[in-house]
This record gives sequence, structure tokens and C-alpha cells, in this order.
Amino acid sequence: MSLISFFIFFISFTIFGGIMLHDPRTLWSGVTFFWMMACLALFAFFTLSQYSQWLMSHNVVIGILVFLVVLAMGCVVAFPAVLVLIFFVEGIRVIRHEGMKPANLLSLLFSVLLSIYLVLWPRIGNLQRDTLSRRVYGIISFSAVYFLSLLAMYSLSAILNLIHLRKRRKADYIVVLGSGIIGERVTPLLAARIERGIELLGYNPGAVLIMSGGQGPGEDIPESQAMAAYAIGKGVGREKIITEEKSVSTQENLLFSKELMEKPKPRIIIVTTAYHVFRALILAKKQGIKCTGYGSKTKWYFTLNALIREFAGYLHLTWKRHALFIGFVAGMATAAQIIAWLY
Repeated sequence: MSLISFFIFFISFTIFGGIMLHDPRTLWSGVTFFWMMACLALFAFFTLSQYSQWLMSHNVVIGILVFLVVLAMGCVVAFPAVLVLIFFVEGIRVIRHEGMKPANLLSLLFSVLLSIYLVLWPRIGNLQRDTLSRRVYGIISFSAVYFLSLLAMYSLSAILNLIHLRKRRKADYIVVLGSGIIGERVTPLLAARIERGIELLGYNPGAVLIMSGGQGPGEDIPESQAMAAYAIGKGVGREKIITEEKSVSTQENLLFSKELMEKPKPRIIIVTTAYHVFRALILAKKQGIKCTGYGSKTKWYFTLNALIREFAGYLHLTWKRHALFIGFVAGMATAAQIIAWLY
């Protein structure tokens, strides 16, 4: 079994590596990574079982393994409660620092809904008596588990797309996505994006910075002009900057920036805030733009809230396929129940 489990792990590792090398801008990067780690755990289990006699004669090793197993199980058991607590605390911090806006309530709302699902929802299930209510309860329960799993895979895929072994990529263009300015002043969040772009320009001296962002409400000039002025103030030459001044969304950032690129098959780097990178890469993929994404840092409490918002944006892009999948599963379950009644 040890050899078979190693073979399964090797196949999963190959699939994961192939996706990451070909194009990691997909949820399959997170799914295959999770599956690879599960296969690795299975291989480790059978390997330890194979050497159980040797292990039994080494109490220190046994003690370490028992400690690791207990620690892992404790983490799994405590994870839901810790997750609720983290999102609740950080949700309160977002409201305190950023104000009582609908977009700032996502972390707090998520923690409340997750608490209801973990604590109250099983009790509601025990109250269901008739067939219809049990069926509705089952569909809602499956949908909740499905979307929580989807959120986990989205988060994992987003993290994997932020990991880069090198910054020297011989890039032709470094596109810095705008995020709003105040009057003519660059915000701290946008400044972090620009500085990340400048850093990458140092590793890719042949590249040109494309500052992407139009003029929105409360802005005296297009974002890209303010971004260019900020970069020049940091020592970047004006000849190394192109401004894209029409876009008002991430999708337009990418579309209009691409139109400014003169090279036929350019090497492109997208720079935005870390939590926004994965969705930006998905949008770029939909437009046929081959690129790599790099993230700038922001405050932790804001990142969690923004992650929920980004996931909601991802669901907006892909809701049809997920609705079809849930509908298919519900239909199959209903059909199975009807067949059971008939026979």
C-alpha cells in the first residue's frame, strides 16, 4: 500500500505541477493542491504503518508523532470556532477604522452566518418532519457546504497565485491597477500598489509601467495621472510610464491597458492589492491576456473583509455554472428518492 499511495501522490503532484506551470489562474490550482496534500498524508500514513515495529521501539519518535497527530486533530476541531472569532473581531475592526458602510460589514456578516450554520442549523434539521421540508433543508445544507468549500478553494488558489520564486521575468509591461484617489492625492492603498510596481520595474528594467485608472466621483484628475506623478516623485523616469485614463473598473483596466501595448506578444505583470490579484487574473484570462499577478500588502483586518468581497465578485462571474451544479445534484437526489419510493 505504501508504494501504491506514493504512486497516487506522484500523479497528484504531477497534475498540480502541470496546472501551476501551464496556467494557475483557475480554481483547479487550489483543488489539485488540496488533493496533493491529502495524497501526501495518505502516503505518510501507510509509510508509518509499514515501519510500525521500528517505531514501537523508539518512544521519542512515537511521542513526537502522537503530539503532531493530537495537534492536527485539535486544529481541525477548533478551526470553525477560531474562524468565526477571527472574522468577528476583524469585522469589528473594519467598522471602527473604515466606517459603517455596507461593504465593510462583510466580515461581521460572514461570522454571524457561519455561527448560525454551525450552531443553530443542525437543530433546525432535527425539527424537520415532512418530506418536502427535509428535502429543502438538505438542498440548503448542501449549498452551504458547497459554497464554504468553494471559498476555501478560492482562498487557496489566491494564495498560490501570489507565490513567485522570481521577480525577474523579462517583462515588457507592468500594469498597476488603480483603486481611487482623493482629489489629486494617492491613497495609502494605491501608493502600496505603485511602490510594488516600481519594485518590479527594478527587477525588469526593460519594462514600462502602465498606470491604469480613469476619473471617478470625488477625483479632480484621472487616477493614472496621480499615479504617474507619485511614481515620478519616487524617481521613476517619465519615459518609463504610460497612463491609461479611461477605465472605471478592473475589467476596463485590463482591456484599455492592453490596447496601449505595442508589442505583439508582450510579457505582462499585473500589480494590485494582494487580495485582488486572483480575481484580476481571472478577468485577464477571460480577455485572453497572458500575465502574472503580484500583490501589494494591506492591513490584515481589511484583507479579510476584502477577501469576502472578492469571492462575491468571483461568484458574480461564475454563478451560472455553480447554480447548474447545485441544481444537478438536487435533481439527482430527487430522482434517487423517487426511484426508492417506486421500488
